[in-house]
Amino acid sequence: MSFAADIGGTKTNLAVFSPEAGPYAPLAEATFPSGRYPSLETLVREFLSQADLQVERASFGVAGPVVAGRATITNLGWVMDERQLQEALDLSSVRLLNDLDAIAHAVPFLEPADLHILNEGQPTPSGPFGLAQGRPFGLAQGGAIAVIAPGTGLGEAFLTWDGSRYRTHASEGGHADFAPTNLFEIELLRYLQEGLGFEHVSYERVCSGRGLPNIYAYLRDSGTACEPAWLAEQLAAADDPTPVIVNAALARECELCIATLDAFVSILGAEAGNLALKVVATGGVYLGGGIPPRILPALEQGRFMESFRRKGRFSDLLARVPVHVILNPKVALLGAACHGLENSP
Repeated sequence: MSFAADIGGTKTNLAVFSPEAGPYAPLAEATFPSGRYPSLETLVREFLSQADLQVERASFGVAGPVVAGRATITNLGWVMDERQLQEALDLSSVRLLNDLDAIAHAVPFLEPADLHILNEGQPTPSGPFGLAQGRPFGLAQGGAIAVIAPGTGLGEAFLTWDGSRYRTHASEGGHADFAPTNLFEIELLRYLQEGLGFEHVSYERVCSGRGLPNIYAYLRDSGTACEPAWLAEQLAAADDPTPVIVNAALARECELCIATLDAFVSILGAEAGNLALKVVATGGVYLGGGIPPRILPALEQGRFMESFRRKGRFSDLLARVPVHVILNPKVALLGAACHGLENSP
């Protein structure tokens, strides 16, 4: 049996899987508050003692970069090392995966209920293929697949076909330079550099949970729209301003918030299109992270796909790329499970 976890700064989702039952049928599953435990080993031992199951290997999705088998969760102070975890937990193998790498592992396993289609597109027409468990699904063989996930930060990954299955590739593309596409975005970039003092403005600075308030601040400070007093009070009282802004925009309660979300969606569409071009994602683009499912009404209004396709001579190519929003909130756990099962003997 394989053990999988999605490790975040706030909570950690854990589950045990078997090759017979597959990634959608965990034998045991639980969620723990990460901050209550001094280390991942302590948390895992408590879960396994409760589950009372014997596991042999583990795959852990981690919200942060994994370098040479090591990773950290900054606000927890946890330092995770594959070799140390393997010895401490008495397992035959332990793998740490960047959380976007974990999500990418899940993409070939996703079912229709896990997805919302933004653009039907025309995926590479090589026909469906099946998993080891024998369950067919609709991805076409051959075309590369892009994954972009705005959550707290902006994650990016991609998959390539090796002739028999898809292979995942992590990246730090969310930290690439923000490239304005119109006068509004040029002035936004200028504001972030000169007004807020950011030496380097990445896509994550404007296209994530951390970045959306930066768009809001520019629109407010430039006088594009007025900040109502009731909203200012809510923002002052909130630990995280992003949900306040998004909720007000979706409820159509505030022009400033509506303009902020519209700009966010346009920038997300442009960067998703950039990633699709870079990897020639004829197999599709998948939007992960916590934000896209929350803002589906805004994504469906057309602004996202307009920005996605606006690539000059390659507009027709991008119009044929399928685009999906991942709805499954446990997709990173599912992907870690898929990684463990596909590497089972």
